[in-house]
Amino acid sequence: MRILLVTDAWFPQINGVVRTLATLKATLEQRGHEVLYITPDLFRTIPCPSYSEIRLALFPRRRIRKMLEAFRPCVVHIATEGPLGTAARAECLRRDIPFTTAFHTKFPEYVEARFGIPSRWTYAVLRRFHAPSQAVMVATQGIEEELTGWGFRNIRRWTRGVDTTLFQPRGSDLFHGLPRPVFLNVGRVAVEKNLEAFLSLDLPGSKVVVGDGPHLASLKRRFPQAVYVGAKTGEDLARHFAAADVFVFPSLTDTFGLVTLEALACGVPVAAYPVAGPKDVLEQQDPAQPVGILEADLRQAALRALEIPRDRCRAFAERNDWTVSVDQFLANVAPFDPETALGGSPDQPQHQPA
Repeated sequence: MRILLVTDAWFPQINGVVRTLATLKATLEQRGHEVLYITPDLFRTIPCPSYSEIRLALFPRRRIRKMLEAFRPCVVHIATEGPLGTAARAECLRRDIPFTTAFHTKFPEYVEARFGIPSRWTYAVLRRFHAPSQAVMVATQGIEEELTGWGFRNIRRWTRGVDTTLFQPRGSDLFHGLPRPVFLNVGRVAVEKNLEAFLSLDLPGSKVVVGDGPHLASLKRRFPQAVYVGAKTGEDLARHFAAADVFVFPSLTDTFGLVTLEALACGVPVAAYPVAGPKDVLEQQDPAQPVGILEADLRQAALRALEIPRDRCRAFAERNDWTVSVDQFLANVAPFDPETALGGSPDQPQHQPA
């Protein structure tokens, strides 16, 4: 199939959404599909208020229309609700083109945390955005239940996977010299990630934060005893995961938490709150042989996680590769005939939906 995917979240952002979409693109192409991503780097952009790392495309609809006509897809998926997603949605509705969407981020909670706007207002806006979608893809049962409670419909499951070749146990003296045990967090350093809950814990050893974001300077001032190493990618990121003793995930708002699977693939047990996201990732673990500890007392969860064997964590992660994720995505999309939707073109071969 010719698959067009529109996303406002893309490199140089470093987060689970971007890593998910990048892996999806590579895997779809390996399977023989032709894939075009419409991303912010193709447009003039401005920084997102309060989060300069996120770039917002300016007036993208005309160019999106031209790209749609030139590529002539038989599948359109809109991954985000930003300027690019909004423009693509409008163009699809104008042409009566079916499309699917995804709910990657609990944006309403972020807006409330940053600006005080009640989340119910933002959920009403997002419900309207997703209403025409043929399928609203979500990663977990917990998020599906939450969105159903907010009045969303046409929800379909799209789980996540982990690259077990990149993320794997490895001998490492990366944290040589730091007091053990090493409790690690990886992710965007922003207020909605609730990192204060991790950094304020009374734990033995050391706390290490991998990541960058608008909240970093504030956390460094408030918690100078922690070690901040900045954003990492690829092999460097995998080495940081593998060198830790416990991965602590204090977020209360993530829709999945890909980093928890990446930690487990490196043989590192997880400590988190019992909320949607980490709870859904770990739902298949054997309670008698856990790979993560979910407790309202995050300190106790972190200390208990120290007792979990690393090989058990790795074995759990190996059951969560990308094959199932990509299969689900392809089952959820809504193929259409581009010649009917976009009109015939003498310069283009006809591409029928699979």
